[in-house]
Amino acid sequence: MKNKKVLIVDDNALNRKVFENIIGLNYSYDIATNGREAICKIKDGKFDIILMDIQMPVLDGISALRLIKEDNLTNVPIIAISAFSNQDDKEYFLSTGFDDFMAKPVKPKDLLESIHYHLDKNWSKEKNNINKSPYIDIDESVVKKLIKYNTPENIKLVYLDFLEEAYRLLEEIKHLIEIKEYDEIGEKLHILKGNSGTLGALKLYEESSRLEKKFKTLDYKNILEDYFVLETLLNNFRINLEEQQMF
Repeated sequence: MKNKKVLIVDDNALNRKVFENIIGLNYSYDIATNGREAICKIKDGKFDIILMDIQMPVLDGISALRLIKEDNLTNVPIIAISAFSNQDDKEYFLSTGFDDFMAKPVKPKDLLESIHYHLDKNWSKEKNNINKSPYIDIDESVVKKLIKYNTPENIKLVYLDFLEEAYRLLEEIKHLIEIKEYDEIGEKLHILKGNSGTLGALKLYEESSRLEKKFKTLDYKNILEDYFVLETLLNNFRINLEEQQMF
């Protein structure tokens, strides 16, 4: 179905790369890094479906959707992609005009099923519940699903990019702790949570999620200990990844 084109709209480079690797074998695609850029792409080109992140700089996903609808720029399906995942959030996004909703971390199979469904409404989506163990550092089912839609070499590069960015984020968090700029740490944790969830770094995802919630309440107690826990989990994930035989 390379004749069908997907517009991927996401400000996070790792998320874009994951989406590209998932859909690249089945569809052609273009990318935009925020809602404003997406609108320009839509005006200049033809797309069959749009994957729209919600939280983005310059112009967020909901505002971009509103402008697209108001100016009748396209009537193709637009799927909301967001870390918000409870039922009320899903109903809200659908009520604003999105055609579907997917929660981060996005499962490759679910993403392809949703795209296929909206491009061919006669095709019915299948459900597949995946049980994740909280006792391992990496969800092997995520790795297997990513490899299913691209080469092991390309997927390994995605994980190496993730490690590089994760260590950079930890360095930034450590610096913010040292200069006591705690209010900026939440943004770093949000990125780390999203990336680790997307790639199945289970313990790192759980801990960064916990800390993000903690920081939202302005609870900065034991902050240095929290940092060292994150660092240890990232190091464990790197070791676990190096031992993987799937690459």
